[in-house]
Amino acid sequence: MRIAVVGGGIGGLCLAHGLRKAGVDVAVYERDLSRTDRLQGYRVHINPHGAAALRECLPAANWERFERGAGSGGNGFCFMSEQLKPLLVLDSDEERHYSASRITLRQVLLDGLDVQFGKRFERYEQGENIRLHFEDGTTAECDVLVGADGIRSRVRQQYLPHAGTEDVGVTAIAGKLLLDEHDWVPRELVERANSIIPTGRAGMFLVAHDGLGVTDNPDDPFFDNVRPYLMWAYAAADLRVHDGMDLQREVLGRIARWSPVLSRIVQASPVESVSQWRIRSSKPIERWQPTNITLLGDAIHAMTPMRGIGANIALRDAQLLARCIAEGGDSVARYEREMYDYGFAAVRDSLKAAKQFADGSPVARTIFKTVLRTASAVPALKRAMF
Repeated sequence: MRIAVVGGGIGGLCLAHGLRKAGVDVAVYERDLSRTDRLQGYRVHINPHGAAALRECLPAANWERFERGAGSGGNGFCFMSEQLKPLLVLDSDEERHYSASRITLRQVLLDGLDVQFGKRFERYEQGENIRLHFEDGTTAECDVLVGADGIRSRVRQQYLPHAGTEDVGVTAIAGKLLLDEHDWVPRELVERANSIIPTGRAGMFLVAHDGLGVTDNPDDPFFDNVRPYLMWAYAAADLRVHDGMDLQREVLGRIARWSPVLSRIVQASPVESVSQWRIRSSKPIERWQPTNITLLGDAIHAMTPMRGIGANIALRDAQLLARCIAEGGDSVARYEREMYDYGFAAVRDSLKAAKQFADGSPVARTIFKTVLRTASAVPALKRAMF
């Protein structure tokens, strides 16, 4: 069986490793021109489920390199008021969480794979097998096609044209503050991830990353800034971003009555680190009839970043699909039955979290804060809820 994976992101590359381990013939086609094209991005939280998928699919040397290059990402979570008063603190569980650079994680995933770069997928034709057409005029054939080409998946556009994503009405502005230059940042904002819950229709999220990278050589093309930083993101349903907008000034105006520490964090962040995100989420769709074409990750169940699980769900897809193909039989059908349930459940949960985070009414927020304070005071209730 010949498997073609369109897209060389986290999920597609993890799948390719899993298939190679099982002795399956797999080819990866990536639109980027080289392995160094994506030297940017925030770090990504890899939870125990995502880590288990990586460990199962990757060769031992790649997994060890991932562990060396990933920092700690499981120091707990705290809900706070806009004046930085703790509402509820959740301690980390015993299983290890990882804080991984998207850049260096991709390099770990690329190692050992013969990825074909510069292959921008155009369309496919189905006959006795599947023929792939690329924009450079070349073609390839496979028995099973996997679209792992992200939120704007061209495979999905042809295969499931009624699927796709929609704007959820929430916009975020995010930035980074280098911690080794700003030792005044309160400890409580560094030792845990923090969700700020103000009275108004908005939210702010902060999380520190220790900045570990695969290499500390700045001349290495895979160098990821090894300096620790605090990532912050402000989101609101009424936030409208336009060309030429001063993003920092916009956030500072909106949080002027919040804790001065938060304003200082935003103000001190390098302007080049500040960017805006228009948040999208996959449309709900009915189950489809399985064929020899399937999808994984953002190509089928893109979700908002509000729960930090998108990459982990993509890794779960890769682990499950690799297992199903290795076992043979109706592999795509078995994969899609399970993937549809957990994938779109995660989409719904993430969308709900995004709307609560950025657009909850003042009354709902007051009730939520009361619930958090109550859970904090009653350990049994806290365990049952979280």
